[in-house]
Amino acid sequence: MRRREFIALIGGAASWPLAARAQQAAMPVIGFLDPKSAGASAHYVSALRQGLKEGGYIEGQNIAIEFRWAEGRSDQLPAMAADLVRRQVAVIAAISPDAAVAAKSATTTIPIVFQSGSDPVELGLVASLNRPGGTITGISRLATELAPKLLELLHEAAPNADNIAFLMNPASVNAEVKTCEAQAAAHSLGLKQLVILTAGTAAEIDTAFATMAERQANALLIGQAVFFNNQVEQLAALALRNKVPAIYSLREFAAAGGLMSYGASLADQYRLVGVYVSRILKGERPANLPVQQATKVELVINLKTAKALGLTVPLSLLGRADEVIE
Repeated sequence: MRRREFIALIGGAASWPLAARAQQAAMPVIGFLDPKSAGASAHYVSALRQGLKEGGYIEGQNIAIEFRWAEGRSDQLPAMAADLVRRQVAVIAAISPDAAVAAKSATTTIPIVFQSGSDPVELGLVASLNRPGGTITGISRLATELAPKLLELLHEAAPNADNIAFLMNPASVNAEVKTCEAQAAAHSLGLKQLVILTAGTAAEIDTAFATMAERQANALLIGQAVFFNNQVEQLAALALRNKVPAIYSLREFAAAGGLMSYGASLADQYRLVGVYVSRILKGERPANLPVQQATKVELVINLKTAKALGLTVPLSLLGRADEVIE
């Protein structure tokens, strides 16, 4: 082998690790900020990856994802958001209003795609839905607007329930708005009263159900809250054990044994977040991506639970259900 060829070979071999490291460093990293737990969100993360795949991105091949899970402790979100900013991620996917607020407070330069059940304009996340402005956009379920419909459906399924309890998490960023909406809806339905209960821990949920029994509440409306999303199995089990007709916005609640659920598909919201993250990675600006609103909602009724509660669900209601669990 000639000396010149040998030097070229050695030089090329030495350059390969450097090139590989450079390529790895160039791979965009997505920061993922979610107040729930990883175990409770595996299905949703799969939906996020599907949205990214639709945009041409596959984790481990041409993108990486830095996951941050608050395990139900929203107070940890600001520190987690700051950590993602220090790591200089390319985009932050902020799942929940609290996560979006924390991410926006942590950076004014890194693009943010949120998923929220609250009005992002009222939260100060965007200037308007059509023209978000700045570096943030996302997907909004506007779950607060569902409270009157949830109460109406619950009253239709359990017409004899005239003392309904409303369970809310006082730590939610829009807790007061949701409570006011629920009270107004109860008044419009002519209900005797709405018993307001609060819970921010698993133990407080137990206490809330005990209080509900003391106050002789005979039905339960569960307010939308990230913490409750993590506790659907506990909530469904307690409602069934206490023989209380209950409704929540997530399908997972009805699947776990709750009477009913009515709301947008959370998995599809994660998928849409992945789609928007992909578009931003390709160069689109968040300011030019309007906030998408979920327009499709699904009604799920657990007929097995209804029978256990001694309820006869009206045929008119069953006919409107997107899914009946038997």
